[in-house]
Amino acid sequence: MTWTRGKFAALAVCLVLAGSASCVPGDGTDGRAPATDRPHPVGKVLEDTAEDGRHYREVDEDAAPEVDIEVQPAGSGEGWEVRLTVEGFTFSPFGTDPVAVAGRGTARLFVDGRPVVELRTPRHRLTADLMPRGTHHVTVRLYADDGTAWAADGEPIESTADITVSEPMSTAGGAVRR
Repeated sequence: MTWTRGKFAALAVCLVLAGSASCVPGDGTDGRAPATDRPHPVGKVLEDTAEDGRHYREVDEDAAPEVDIEVQPAGSGEGWEVRLTVEGFTFSPFGTDPVAVAGRGTARLFVDGRPVVELRTPRHRLTADLMPRGTHHVTVRLYADDGTAWAADGEPIESTADITVSEPMSTAGGAVRR
């Protein structure tokens, strides 16, 4: 029996004895995780896009993650401490597969509509030069690992804090949920 026939015969026996599901790659016998353990994309990608050009990924409001933002002067007097509070959401580590998985991904921070940084943790320090004297809008938006923006009811899942800088490092404002 040649190698080709042997592999074909083994597949045929596998199909007869156990069904096709246990013989396909990803059944746990080829060194990969079973297919049921792999993340599956969720939600529906909409035609609408966020200001940064990324498509919205719509999920049911009941299953949608939540985020709130708080911005305070840094203890050192240099910059601003950003703290996020998330519910139903886990930050993905670097190297995560670019697949949308329910309640997982990154957050992007915007100051006055300009993208500043992609976050994989709930804390970040903004430098003081990003917010000179005046009122500024610091927004955080949640994204799936495939780059789509999480959305519910056609709106991005985000939170904005309005910060007023009158003198270096004095503030007014706080977390405002949009």
